[in-house]
Formats: sequence, structure tokens, C-alpha cells
Amino acid sequence: MSTVLVVGEINVDLICSGYSQFPQPGREVLADDVLLTLGSSSAICAMGLARLGNAVRFVGLVGDDAWGEFCLRTMADAGIDVSRVRRSAALKTGLTVSITSQQDRALLTYPGAAAALGEDAVDEAAFAGCDHLHVASYFLQPALRPGLPRLFARARAAGLSVSLDPGFDPQERWDADLRALLRGADLFFPNEMELAAITGEATVAAGLRALDDGRLRTVATLGAQGSATLHHGELLQLPAYAVDAIDSTGCGDSFDAGFLHAWLRRLPLRDCLRWGAACGALCTRGRGGTASQASVAEAEALLAQD
Repeated sequence: MSTVLVVGEINVDLICSGYSQFPQPGREVLADDVLLTLGSSSAICAMGLARLGNAVRFVGLVGDDAWGEFCLRTMADAGIDVSRVRRSAALKTGLTVSITSQQDRALLTYPGAAAALGEDAVDEAAFAGCDHLHVASYFLQPALRPGLPRLFARARAAGLSVSLDPGFDPQERWDADLRALLRGADLFFPNEMELAAITGEATVAAGLRALDDGRLRTVATLGAQGSATLHHGELLQLPAYAVDAIDSTGCGDSFDAGFLHAWLRRLPLRDCLRWGAACGALCTRGRGGTASQASVAEAEALLAQD
């Protein structure tokens, strides 16, 4: 069993679904359903990894409030080690309002305590016994960003491999420092839009080649079109699995969890993509990012349909 250290944000998601049209300024629309659930890219990926049977240790920061308590209880109930998540009475736990449909979603996020998490929250003992470090939501964590090169170097010195999921940049500046940071990572998980914005390339293949340094593996998630990476310099693209999707929240983070689960077990690259695709697809069966994440048996059943 692999042990993954996840360092990052924890917040709650308020998911509004089943709208007739997307809300416009000055207008009000009704939703068919609403759900308050555990959110944030880092926490959703951690939950997906735990659901697949991996040991997960989390370093984060929440407010000393009801939302923070809800998040930590949910993660602990899933078997995640949250002993290194600090609570602060001076901060509020973050919240994302997700307006979602079967096809896509729009997000409004209050980062809260996640924006105050720094690299110094990760002590050397946090690496002990871990095989891999995963960080997500690069652009939503201003206090963590400057210390990430050091964090990645410390993790690698401790024998861990490293992955990064950038997430969306709300300011759409696509910080150039990210390209330098990737020199310390093993895996990079942008979606198609993020890959284009970060590299300035118009096609997925060109974007992947722009980041190819002979060591870093970039895996781009392409929504309904599946996922893609380079294999011996050539584009390798696998399709998504067709399921009866209800909500796309967290499917990219569940893809990360599935890919990492297979990659840490040294499965062939094509199988890593298939595991990612299966876990990403199965996540969409329920509302929110964690309600319907795949177990190993569920993922294997979907993979067997190929």
C-alpha cells in the first residue's frame, strides 16, 4: 500500500444543481437541488486516494469553525490522517459555490484559511513513511506558492516523488514561476484549458511538447475527450468512459487519484491513464466531488468493459 502526503487547501462546497439557465447579473434563477459537502481539489484527491485503499496524510489549515470541523470529520471518517491539519480561530474555513450541470460547472470561491497555509507547516516528520507528495490548486494558495520549490526539493530529498495539479488561475495571469517549479515535479495534471494558458500553445500535443523536458510527465485531462500525454515523444490519447453523469465536480481530482494509484504501483502508462479515466468518470455519478468516488472494485469493473 502506498502512502501519499497531500499538502493543500480544505474547504466546503455548496453545490447548486438543476438550473434552467445559467444566472446572469441582475437576474435570479432557481436550482432543483443544493448540497453542502467536502470540497477543494486537494481534499477531493485525498479522498479519492483513500477510497482506493491508499494511506493518505494531509497537511492543511482550516478555521476553528463548523465548516472546518465538518471537513476534518469527513476526511478522518475516510481514513485520512488529519493530525497535521491546524485550526485557526483567526481564520474562516473556505467555501466554494458551485453552479453545476452534467456538462460543466462555474465556481465562486472564498479561499479562507487555505490562502494562509505556508510551506513551513510541513515539518520533516510529515515525509516519514510517505512515497509521494501531491499538491493542487497552485493559484489559490498565495502563501504556499513561494515555498513550493523548497517543499518539492525537501520531498525529493526524503525519497518522495512529486505531482502538481495547477487548477484555474482566477486572475488569469498563469504565473511564469510555475514553469520553473515544474523542474522539481515528476507529474503535472493540467486540464486542456490550463495547459493552453500555461504554455501559450493552441493544441494539446503542442502544449505537452512545450513542457516535455525528458523527465516531467504532463498528463492533460480533456473532459469528454479523455486524457492525453506523450509516450516516446508521440501523443497518447485515451477516451473517457461513458457513464450516466450527474455532476462533474471533482472529476479531475478523482482522475488524479486514479492515475496516481496506478502510477505508484508502477503499472504501464496506458493503464495509469485508464485508471484515471475510470475514477474520473465514476466520480460524476453523484452530487459533489466525493460522494461517488470509485473503490478499487468499481474501477476494475469499469476497466473490464474495455
